[in-house]
Amino acid sequence: MTKIVLAIFVLLILLSGGTVWLGLKASSIKHELETAAGLVSQLKQEILASDAESAADTVSVLRQHTGAARQASEDPLWTLVSSAPWVGPNISAVSEAARSADDVATLGLSPLIKVYESLNWDTLMPSASGSNLEPLKTAAPSVASAAYAVRASSERLQAIDTSQLLPQVAHPLRDATEELKQATGALNAAADAANLAPEMLGADGQKNYLLMIQNNAEARASGGIAGALAVMTLDHGKLSLGAQSSAGDVGIMSPNLTVDPQQQQIYSSRLGKYMQDVNLTPDFPTAAATAQTMWAKKTGQQVDGVISIDPMVLSYILQATGPVTVTGTELAAVKAAGLPSELTGSNVVPTLLSEVYSKIPSPKLQDAYFAAVAKEVFAALSSGKGEAKGLISGLTRGTEEGRVLVWSARSSEQSVISKYPMSGAISGPSVSPAQFGVYFNDGTGAKMDYYIKRTVQLIKECPTEGYEQTRVRITSTNTAPADAAISLPRYVTGGGIFGVTPGTVQTNIVAYGPAQANVESAAIDGQKTPFAPYLHANRPVGVVAQQLAPGESKTVDITFGKIVQHAEPNLVVTPTVQPVKDVILPTEKPSCG
Repeated sequence: MTKIVLAIFVLLILLSGGTVWLGLKASSIKHELETAAGLVSQLKQEILASDAESAADTVSVLRQHTGAARQASEDPLWTLVSSAPWVGPNISAVSEAARSADDVATLGLSPLIKVYESLNWDTLMPSASGSNLEPLKTAAPSVASAAYAVRASSERLQAIDTSQLLPQVAHPLRDATEELKQATGALNAAADAANLAPEMLGADGQKNYLLMIQNNAEARASGGIAGALAVMTLDHGKLSLGAQSSAGDVGIMSPNLTVDPQQQQIYSSRLGKYMQDVNLTPDFPTAAATAQTMWAKKTGQQVDGVISIDPMVLSYILQATGPVTVTGTELAAVKAAGLPSELTGSNVVPTLLSEVYSKIPSPKLQDAYFAAVAKEVFAALSSGKGEAKGLISGLTRGTEEGRVLVWSARSSEQSVISKYPMSGAISGPSVSPAQFGVYFNDGTGAKMDYYIKRTVQLIKECPTEGYEQTRVRITSTNTAPADAAISLPRYVTGGGIFGVTPGTVQTNIVAYGPAQANVESAAIDGQKTPFAPYLHANRPVGVVAQQLAPGESKTVDITFGKIVQHAEPNLVVTPTVQPVKDVILPTEKPSCG
């Protein structure tokens, strides 16, 4: 008995000393991790500045701190205490945080910086002479390995139950977990891009893509009418623009192409009849596959995929390359009409979406001007004008705004593309479970959408019987001049050809709710209104037709109920002439008891 009492006495002495020691050890780990975290912003700035040497030095210092934190957390006594009740889970969480931070620095950041140093982004950009894609192909395994390491660390942190932890441990752990989740998404995308890009850029042979330039002045669900078309060829990074055409030149499909019955019910058989209408559906894989088939029937050429951009993307490219001059046979008509022969990032959008229609009355000349502008912009891009950083930034912005859409005819490539928003899909891995979508289709048969300003907002309501309920609010204003019927050209107003008074704009507003939900009601300016309910890919769809006279503004509310998803909702809209950030308003949340 005496020996037992003595042993307990000695143990208590050790524990009292150990408490002080544990506090010092915890303080040391905290200091090392905070110092490492403080270097992340510096590292980002060095990467943005393309300073690979400084970035490598910063990662080396960062690894020293994460390594010291990990070593401290693997001390035998620290590990022993991690199995004790109450304090143990906190000790274990700190250990896991230190381990994950060191894995991210050693297995993630370090190899990524080595890859970054080995790549010359200016030589990787598509050009008229081609580019050496081998470094990118060589880098792909390292990027994939880094992505795996960061993903594994993220998953370990997500598995920790923070509800029983001390606030001093739980709060920074949650922050770190969220940051790693975001980093995981970015790295997964980088790994897929490094693996896919060389092949799609023609590293193994020529690739031909149908380039669609969507005209936002006449709204379609994915952006605008596919007015200008061209074949873009990529061969070992060599970029060239081949045959140019217009949607009208493709003609009418007879018989109509077969389209998914659900989408045909919502958007009519025009989906498979006219190239101008393939993107009445917001599902870009459907629109692109239909466009590919139409092009093949018209020209006999089977393209490898379809890429869609809009004039806003052209403006982003021109901001990086500098101005271009429209030359050739089109220049005489341009000068005579008073259109600018030099296009810049500032004037290309109003020129292509407004002035060309008011100053060139002939649709054929309009199409020729569009084609000439596209030719010059891509010539500037392929000639190497502009720095890679600016071009990448512009194309990234366009992709984030839904203005750059990509579809591949190869299933192996499309399966990767479908994981990301640039696929333009309304279902599948790129669509979050709680996603809403609001899309616009012109019903005027004209180019009046240049004058429509919109905002879209989700308004969450208090749950009913355990289900979420959300209103989608769309406010639209026609900013056309009061005398639009006479001051704007007939080609712009439509001239009443579809029964819409000149100057008035008719729009079919299409709202999608999350999968398995119901579309329940619709209202215009607070008054209930008829709407057409549909189902597409297990998502509820509500369609409301709206007319706006010059100066008129209306608000449409479409309510979705029986929403089973409790995650924060996401909202996607048709990209218009407006910046997307000005269209999507913050979600309004209720104060529920």
